[in-house]
Order: sequence, then C-alpha cells, then structure tokens
Amino acid sequence: MSDSSPHARLRDDFDRGNPVWQRIGLWSGLAAFVFVMVLPAPDGLSPAAQRLAAATMLMAILWVSQAIPIAATALIPLAIYPLLGIQSAGDVSQAYVNANIFLFFGGFIFALGIEKWGLHRRIALHVVYVLGGSPSRIVLGFMIATAFLSMWISNTATTMLMLPIALALLQTLGEVYAATETLASGRQEIQRVLSRLGTGLMLGIAYSASCGGLATLIGTPTNVTFLGQWGQLFPDAPSVSMGEWMPVFLPLTCMMLFSSYLVLTWKLPKHLGEHNPGRSFFSARLRELGKPSHGERAMLIVFVVTALLWVFRTPLQFHDSTTGENWTLLPGWGPWYESFLVNHFHADTAIAKGAVHDATVAMTMALLLFFLSVRTSKGGRERLIDWETVEHKMPWGIVLLLGGGFAIAAAFNETGLSAWLGESLARSLTGVPLPVLVCCICLMMTFLTEFTSNVATVSTFLPILAGTAVTLGVDPRLLMIPATVTASCAFMLPIATPPNAIVFASGQVTMGQMMRHGLILNLLGVSFVTALTFWVLVPIMGISLESLPDWAVLSVDR
Repeated sequence: MSDSSPHARLRDDFDRGNPVWQRIGLWSGLAAFVFVMVLPAPDGLSPAAQRLAAATMLMAILWVSQAIPIAATALIPLAIYPLLGIQSAGDVSQAYVNANIFLFFGGFIFALGIEKWGLHRRIALHVVYVLGGSPSRIVLGFMIATAFLSMWISNTATTMLMLPIALALLQTLGEVYAATETLASGRQEIQRVLSRLGTGLMLGIAYSASCGGLATLIGTPTNVTFLGQWGQLFPDAPSVSMGEWMPVFLPLTCMMLFSSYLVLTWKLPKHLGEHNPGRSFFSARLRELGKPSHGERAMLIVFVVTALLWVFRTPLQFHDSTTGENWTLLPGWGPWYESFLVNHFHADTAIAKGAVHDATVAMTMALLLFFLSVRTSKGGRERLIDWETVEHKMPWGIVLLLGGGFAIAAAFNETGLSAWLGESLARSLTGVPLPVLVCCICLMMTFLTEFTSNVATVSTFLPILAGTAVTLGVDPRLLMIPATVTASCAFMLPIATPPNAIVFASGQVTMGQMMRHGLILNLLGVSFVTALTFWVLVPIMGISLESLPDWAVLSVDR
C-alpha cells in the first residue's frame, strides 16, 4: 500500500486541527491545569489525586482541541506524573507495555499481512456483492457481523478482524465506482459520499463492537468483573445467570445497534453516483481477480485459525439458576492449556492460571507470519509479512494513545481519585428518587470511562455502589448492574475504548466526528439502560423496589 493508505495517513490525522482552535485549546488546557493545582484540596482528596485531576484536565483539553499531536499528548503521563509525585517513572511506563497493547500490536500485524496479499480486497468484493451497493446496507451488514462476533470474543479482537475488510471495501468502492463515472463532478460526488461512508463504517464497527459485548456475561471484561465482585461482596445473594442477563441486555444491544445505525447513516444517500453498479459489476470484478494466490490462501487459513482461537479460548457456560449448576455449552482450550502447563511443565498454579490471553493469540499468529513463506507468481518464495512493512505501516501513534489511556486509569486507581469521585457521588445522591439515582450513576459511568479504563472504573466503583445501595436500603443490583453496563457505553473519544482507538487510527474519522456521534449515543445508552433496569431487569430478576434483601443485610453484617 502507498503512503496514501489509511494506515499511512494516521500520522497526518494526529496533526489535524484548526490552528485557532488549537491555540485556544493549548492556553485553556494550561489555565485549567494551573487552576486545579492551586485550588484548596476538597476533603478526602489526597494531594496526589488533586495533581492527577489537574493533569487529566490538561490532557483532556489537549486531546479535544488537538493543540499538540494526539500521540504526543498521550506521552504527558511519562513526564508529568513523576515530576508531580503522582507515580514513579517505572510505574507509569508499565502502562505503556501491557497485554492489551500487544493485542492491538499483534492484531495489526495480522491485518497488514491480509492487506499485503490482497485477501482483504477479495473479501471486500464478496461482502459488497452479497450486501449490494447501498451505503446504508453496507454499514448495517458490518455492524451486525461485528456485534455478533463481539458477543463471544473480545471487542478489540473483533474490531481488528473487521477493520482490514472495511478499509479494503472503501478502497475497492472508490476504484470501481469512480470507473463508472466519466464526469469530474460525478467523481467528486462519489468521493464525498465515500468519505461519509468511511466515517459511518468505521464508527459503526467500533460502536457495534462495544454494543455487542453488552449482550452476554462473557462479552466484555466489565461484565466478568461484575460477576466476580458480586460473588465476593454478597456471597449469599442469588447468582446472576446468562439466562437472566441476555433477556435484559440482548434487547439493549439491538436498541443501541439500531440507534447507532440511524445516527451514522441518516445522511448517507441510497446510491453511490448516478451510474450505480449492480451485483453483476462486482461479480465481474471478482472474476478479474482470478484464483486466490498462495499468499491469499495462507492468510485465509491464518485468519480462520486466529478467529477460532479467540472464540474458543474460554468456555461458554450457562448457569441454571434453579439447580445452581453451570452447563458448559462450548469448551475452551484456555483452561485445558493451563492444566497442561501445571501437569506436564510443572508450572506454578498461580502463573498458569490466566497465562493465556487474547494477546497471546494475537502475538503468536503475528509471529507465525514472519516464519511462513509461500510461492509467488514469479516462482520465488516470500514471507507472509516482513518487518519493513510493519515498521512503515504500523500506526505507532495509536500504540502510544492506548498507553496514555492505561496510564490515566492506573493513576486514577492508585491515587484514590476514582474512589473519591464515587464516594462524593454517594453522599450527594442520598434522598434522590431511585430512577434519578440510577440515571445519575449511569451518566457518571459513561462519561468517566471516556477517560479511564472501563474495567478499572468498574472494579473501583462496584464496591462503593454496593455499600451505597445497602446504606440507602435498595437492592444492590439496581445500582451495580446499570453501572457495569454503561461503563461499556463510552463512544465519544478514541481513548474511551480500544475499538474507538483502532478505528480512529484508520484515518477515516476525525475527533469532532467521533465526539458528535458519540455524545448522542452516550445519552441514548444512559436512557435505554435506565429504562430497561426498571421495565425488564426488575421483573426478570425478581428485584424488590421497596426493601433491602435479606442476603444483602446478612452479607454486610458478616
């Protein structure tokens, strides 16, 4: 791919922005930083937490205004945190090298391999041939596929699987539709529509990856975090099963998908250009590609194996609330491999448990590409991927962006800033009507996780919300479950979720576009979760709105 590719354009996208707005953002960020630093510290807020709040304000304003390159803003914790005594340099730097970053890194190498051999173009032509040439239908098809995959595998892995296909589709559409337009005005109109389609497609993939994970207990780490903390905080409480969860939140996924689809496609035209090619046109383009090359076939095998390894890493279980038993619907190879490490390699049990991560799969398959070679059309042999390609096309800025987000999350937790925010909320909401209370908690979670890790935020806030619920005399599920779900409904900023960051790296989406669309979906998510909590969650789980359950009282007394 040339430097005009979406991956190569990432460097330019990080420097984009209105010069006047950039200057305003720079001075506003510095002013906000100084203002928060010199304010008298509120009761219960540590000096380190106050300094962290000031640094976070600075980074947030710089990110929004793009006063300096976004990747450069992500490096601020490495400089400011040690200088302000928030964290040591060693602790801060660890956030920039963790499993989730290597999941992205390995996944992107894998995507570059698909792109190198042209497999993405063949898949893209098949997709548009099946879905038709309508931009809205293309977006809908990608969103449904992404959401379904995200219900069972990680949101990040799902996004990495869909991104190269979507990028290839945009490139292919630009080529084939432009070939049908002879007038310059027609080609300009096509480029304008394709730009809108690119924005809708990229945001659609990111948003549907986040929405799909809401539907199942295993769909996102925040749901798993809730399950673990629920059993620890209230050991006598009834367990939350997949059979109870999905009837509540599968409709939420569908509602959010439909809302996202409407928000992203309402300005898209029904056709691309006056001479809109039909299915026969794309069928002809597929025939022109000829038979798949050895490289395409090899990458397809790697593609399928990687997807299967991600899908079947953990077992899919169903909890029977009547008998209390767990039924394994699909076995996972991850637990089997952990047992293998202990029994045959005599590995320490604590190390073996959780040794295999989605990042393990991503890096293993990425490294495999450097080893495997295939026969080329010229008779020689070539590796499936080479380091020159990775070095040139890897969006290094997005790696730093992810690290900056993780650094903020770790500091929020370590300094107690997250806990202080949660406790302040609990005090201020005493006596508030229950629906308003749930709505306020949802608002806090969805906007807080725009800047912090949703898993870290949920881990910090769930114990606080559990204690708040007991203090207020309400069923803890009424506060904890909505908070858990809305922590995954952060759609505004690239640092909010890995899917947001990944699609932002494509060069098809600007910060302003993501913020405008994301704000609407953030508010819709809060509204939907609040409504479903009282209309669906309460009757399905048998929650009383009048009194605190006996098991909650007993657990607190213990």
